[in-house]
Amino acid sequence: MPGTGYQVSGLTRQRDIRDSKGVKRMPPFETLLPFFGIAVVLGLTPGPDNVFVLLQSAMRGPRAGMVVVLGLCTGLLVHTAAVALGLAALFAASRLAFMVLKIAGALYLAYLAWQALRAPVGAMGQGNGDKAGVGHMYRRGVVMNLTNPKVVIFFLAFLPQFVAPDRGHVALQIMVLGVVFIIATLLVFSVIACCSAMFGALLLRSARAQRALNWFAGVVFLGLAARLASSRM
Repeated sequence: MPGTGYQVSGLTRQRDIRDSKGVKRMPPFETLLPFFGIAVVLGLTPGPDNVFVLLQSAMRGPRAGMVVVLGLCTGLLVHTAAVALGLAALFAASRLAFMVLKIAGALYLAYLAWQALRAPVGAMGQGNGDKAGVGHMYRRGVVMNLTNPKVVIFFLAFLPQFVAPDRGHVALQIMVLGVVFIIATLLVFSVIACCSAMFGALLLRSARAQRALNWFAGVVFLGLAARLASSRM
């Protein structure tokens, strides 16, 4: 047909222009939507981070819980950047780095367990969330996430599965996927923090219940520390 070659050529030029503007480099919506759903399910799956949010919110209140969530999400952003820049692959190949980070994380969890077990009744009530300091709770979330080597190993294995190399700019795609994962985590963990804080407010009206909650938190942290210390690459 007359003009067919010109039309095909025009479409090709349009695609080239679209690619040069970087539109094609972003993960498509049909990839981001199921990825977001999977991220929500993973956020609801019991693990060190959401258990940490649950306990901190129950013992210190919703504000402290939300600050911890922000700290955890900051750690996820660091892990995403490490995968995008290729640093995570270097870390995964080093048994020494994995061992050092694993031991550091286990010791930190043991320290949190010690704090919870020795906390006197009333020291972690709902009205005492501010005494710990917003900055302190934020750093606690960041350290909690960054000292878990399983997170960066998981990101290294998980995020590239949703990357399309033919779209170019793999690092940019990984960063976009990481941000979507963080948004899903922020939403899920925020719900956990608010619900746990309301439940904790009821428990902390009783000195006996608060003492039991502190001991429960200590035992859970010790269990997480032992699990992390015994983990393998």
